Amino acid sequence: MKKEDIKKVVLAYSGGLDTSIIIPWLKENYNNCEVIAVAANVGQADELDGLEEKAIKTGASKCYVLDLTDDYVDNYIIPCVKAGAIYEEYLLGTSHARPCIAKALAEIAKKEGADAIAHGCTGKGNDQVRFELTFKHFCPNMPIIAPWREWDIKSREEEIDYAEAHNVPLKINRETNYSKDKNLWHLSHEGLDLEDTGNEPTYEKKGFLEMGVSPINAPDKPTYVELEFEQGKPVALDGEKMSAKDIILKLNKLGGENGIGILDIVENRLVGMKCRGVYETPGGAILYKAHTVLEMICLDKYTAHEKQKLAITYGELVYNGQWFTPLREALAAFVDKTQEKVTGKVRLKLYKGNMINAGVWSPYSLYSEEIATFGESDYNQKDAEGFINLFGLPIKVQAMVDGNDK
Repeated sequence: MKKEDIKKVVLAYSGGLDTSIIIPWLKENYNNCEVIAVAANVGQADELDGLEEKAIKTGASKCYVLDLTDDYVDNYIIPCVKAGAIYEEYLLGTSHARPCIAKALAEIAKKEGADAIAHGCTGKGNDQVRFELTFKHFCPNMPIIAPWREWDIKSREEEIDYAEAHNVPLKINRETNYSKDKNLWHLSHEGLDLEDTGNEPTYEKKGFLEMGVSPINAPDKPTYVELEFEQGKPVALDGEKMSAKDIILKLNKLGGENGIGILDIVENRLVGMKCRGVYETPGGAILYKAHTVLEMICLDKYTAHEKQKLAITYGELVYNGQWFTPLREALAAFVDKTQEKVTGKVRLKLYKGNMINAGVWSPYSLYSEEIATFGESDYNQKDAEGFINLFGLPIKVQAMVDGNDK
C-alpha cells in the first residue's frame, strides 16, 4: 500500500518511550493520518494512568484502553503453566502477552476500518515477530508499519531528543532509562549497565526491583503457601477459592516479599543475537514450582518425560511468536490430556529467594508408600532378577558378539 493511501492507522500504544513518539512521527511521515491508539491492560497497573489523555494530547484521535487481564491469564498464562513451558529459564512474561495484545489490536483495526497497523517494536527484538505473526493470522492483508525499521532514530537517547523536541511527556530520564516491560506476570529490565555481562545487577539499590526485594533483604522467617489445583489449573490459595488471576496477584506479593522469582540471564533472541535481561516473576515462579511438584506424583513416568521434552518445543513456539499455529494448538491438546488428573494440593516454604517443598497431596497420586517403603511390604524382591535378565539381554548379546565372554 502506498504511503499516501494510508489515512487511518491503529497503533499498539503503551505510553512508553517508543509508542509515545510514534504518534507524532506517524502524522509527520504519513500525510497527517488519523492515529487511533490502543492500549492493552495486561496488568501493568499505574502505567495506564492518564494514558488516554496523553495519547490524545500527543495527536491521537482516540485511545482505547482494553482490559485484557482475564483473557491474558486464562487463555495464555495458564496454558503455559500447565505445559511447563519455559524458554532458557525465562517464564515467557513478555512472550505470551504479545499475542493476547495483538489479537485485540487486530480486532480494533478491523472494527475501525484502519488502513494499517503500527507497533513500536525495534528491529532487534523478538516482539516485532510476535506482533506481526499474530496480525498475519487475524488480518493477513493488513499493512504493518514498524517505525523502528523506517526512521533515522538510532538509539533511545535520540528517541528522548525527539520526544523533547515534540513536547511529548515522558516518565523516564536519561539516567534511569532501562528498557522495561511490565504486566501482572512479570517485569523485565534491559539496557544501561546490564548490557555489560560483567556488571552485577543492583538488586539492593532502591527502585531497581519493583515487584519484590532482594533475597538479602527478605525476612529471616519463612512464609508457607498452599496452592490447590484442579486439572492443572490453580483454584485456591491458602484454602481460599479464587480466580487464577487473583492467585497470581496474591502470589506476586508473597513471592516478592520473600525475594522469589528473580532471574538474570543472557538469552538467545529469535533474531539471532544474545541479549541480557533481568526478570522479576515472583508469583509465576511459585506457580510453576507448585505445579511441577504436583505433577511429580500425578503423572506416570513416560507421560512426564515426554511432556518435559515437548515443553521445550512449546516454550520455543511461544517465545518465537508462534502462538496461533497448528503445532502450538496440538501441543495444548496434548497438555490438556496430561492434566486430567493433576489435581491436589502443594505446600511450599518461601525463604530468601528459595522455594522449598513442604508437602504434596493428590487423590490421584501414583506414589505408594506401601510399595516404596524400606520396611516390610508385599513387594517381591525376587521379581527383580527376571526383570534385570530381560532388560539386560541386549547388553549380554552384544557382549557375546564382541567376544567379551571368552
